[in-house]
Amino acid sequence: MEKRLNLVVFLFVSILFLSCSRSTTNIRKGEPLIIYPPPPDTTRVQFLTSISNSLDISGQRNGLARFVLGNYDPLPIVKPYGLATIKGRIVVCDAGVGGLEIIDLQNQRFEYFIPKGKGQLKTPANCCADTSGTVYVADGGRRQIVIFDKNGQYIDAFGESTNGKITDVAVTEDKIWVPDASRGKINVFQKDTKKLLFSFPDSLDEGEGHLFQPINICIANDLVYVTDFGDFKIKSYNLKGQFQTSFGSYGNRLGQFTRPKGIAADRDANLFAVDAAFENVQIFNKEGKLLMFFGGPYKGPGDMWLPAKVVVDYNNLDYFRKFVDPGFRLKYLIMVTNQYGPGKINIYGAVEAKK
Repeated sequence: MEKRLNLVVFLFVSILFLSCSRSTTNIRKGEPLIIYPPPPDTTRVQFLTSISNSLDISGQRNGLARFVLGNYDPLPIVKPYGLATIKGRIVVCDAGVGGLEIIDLQNQRFEYFIPKGKGQLKTPANCCADTSGTVYVADGGRRQIVIFDKNGQYIDAFGESTNGKITDVAVTEDKIWVPDASRGKINVFQKDTKKLLFSFPDSLDEGEGHLFQPINICIANDLVYVTDFGDFKIKSYNLKGQFQTSFGSYGNRLGQFTRPKGIAADRDANLFAVDAAFENVQIFNKEGKLLMFFGGPYKGPGDMWLPAKVVVDYNNLDYFRKFVDPGFRLKYLIMVTNQYGPGKINIYGAVEAKK
């Protein structure tokens, strides 16, 4: 009896020691080296890794842990769409669990966030976060933007009387921007009062700036970029809602779209656009010229399977530098959600060769 007790104590202490000796993150490395475009062209993007469940963050339990504690089933990312990044955290909208996943990169934690009461979510489609860590969720079932503070406490919800079919949300310093796919509008609300300030474009405008089915939005470089799913184009407006330009068209050639979804922009005004039919991300410069694409129908790591959202992230580089090839310098991260397949969140790095 005493020997058995000593063995259990030994195993328990060993598990504690092993759990305390983990590195800063246990996300699996992406092997082999996957780069875009392929040689001999200059590499611009490297696939780094993917996150699909809690074990990708916390680390897989070893044999000793299973012997003492039993089997451990990881918490999966089921059907992600929207994604937002905060320093040290990734927030994922997951229709498959009816809530969010909170990925704490700093503390190696993964948890479901399924609020109840006033904050209960019906169909969380997309999300964003402001500089304070406040999270804004576009819930298509509620036809509302539901707001939580950085600790997950419910703050407010608004918009059901104004919004039709909503699929995305963006936040600037003093405004909240919400695409309404059913009415062909972008509704702009005052951030503090939630009062509707204005909508654009004018419903009578049948010119290039008309929106048929706006489903995704990105605000960067003093421009509002909108994915017009019904017109197979990306359209841009100034912060007053005045049309600026558009690019893309229906088709299956490079620079065209069939099922355009999420969009994001880097600090050089390069625009990243997801196409769920091509299952890739195309990159355009600020003039709308196609620079390159990456991804493709799923055959292995780095490929995509019904991708939805793309996010450019400058805040969490330190957690992923170890996956970068030694010959490259990491400029920023590019994260893409996949609604199906083994890699639910693909993480790429925008890279350049070291001099």
